[in-house]
Amino acid sequence: MKEYELILAIETSCDETSAAIIENGKTIRSNIVSSQIESHKRFGGVVPEIASRHHVEQITLIIEQAMEEAKVTFSDLDAVAVTEGPGLVGALLIGVNAAKAIAFAHDIPLIGVHHIAGHIYANQLVQPLSFPLLALVVSGGHTEIVYMSEDGSFEIIGETRDDAVGEAYDKVARTLGLPYPGGPHIDRLAKEGNESISLPRAWLEPDSFDFSFSGLKSAVINTLHNVKQRGEEVKIEDVAASFQASVIEVLVEKTKRAVNQYEVKQLLLAGGVAANRGLREALEKEFGSSTVELLIPPLSLCTDNAAMIGAAASIQLKKKNFAGYDLNGNPGLELE
Repeated sequence: MKEYELILAIETSCDETSAAIIENGKTIRSNIVSSQIESHKRFGGVVPEIASRHHVEQITLIIEQAMEEAKVTFSDLDAVAVTEGPGLVGALLIGVNAAKAIAFAHDIPLIGVHHIAGHIYANQLVQPLSFPLLALVVSGGHTEIVYMSEDGSFEIIGETRDDAVGEAYDKVARTLGLPYPGGPHIDRLAKEGNESISLPRAWLEPDSFDFSFSGLKSAVINTLHNVKQRGEEVKIEDVAASFQASVIEVLVEKTKRAVNQYEVKQLLLAGGVAANRGLREALEKEFGSSTVELLIPPLSLCTDNAAMIGAAASIQLKKKNFAGYDLNGNPGLELE
């Protein structure tokens, strides 16, 4: 009898084509990621049609590469897992159909995975999860605080009411004339600037864990317009530093309140914006001496990748929660 379980995982929710082989939900045998950033950069954002075409071109090659690197064949696999949603529907369909074809051809169980569950479970590839826990999910499309009482259980206790934090970063970056994706550029410039511009913090109701970033984004745009109308100049480093300080203060403070209220063992950072150095440092400073264990994934596991999908799928494999061949891409898939 085999001492381990192997999952082939596939991720195509946006602009990364990725495939991975994951052992027992914790060990990465391979994790191949093909990014499309260069193709979308000149448009200032992801173009769904172009993303889908790139996935079609890359998917077979990426799966083959992941299996070769892991030295496995289809007969070694215990399941094939794929991002079911949320994401761009055309992009999702490429991965879903590839996974269904493999599952059918080789008679392997098929598992559909929620993209955000994947981001959360990326932390399991670093060290074991201890429940109950909270996850701060920050990405281009999501800003949420998720409570987990046990494996596979998700309760969203706070979420954005308008822009996701990554979306706000990209829009502010565009206003500053920075290339796409804007988040890393603002993070870098914030290190070089001073927090000299007064910008709002949206706290909402006193007991709310929800977020709002549209007012902050508008405040930055208005500040830049006012400066321009007065014929003055402003250092974009200072704008970046002031904007990032506002975002991070709200994220960290609301997360701290949630951690205290829910009495959790671990706090997980998850999502593409988890790569933000300013946010990582602020959370480490806040929770470094706390009894709550802070888990921050390495940069390679923050952005979209298939390894995280395989980690999340391992829980479904244990529970035998398999999908049928009617599995479809679901751009509005709910986490709960």
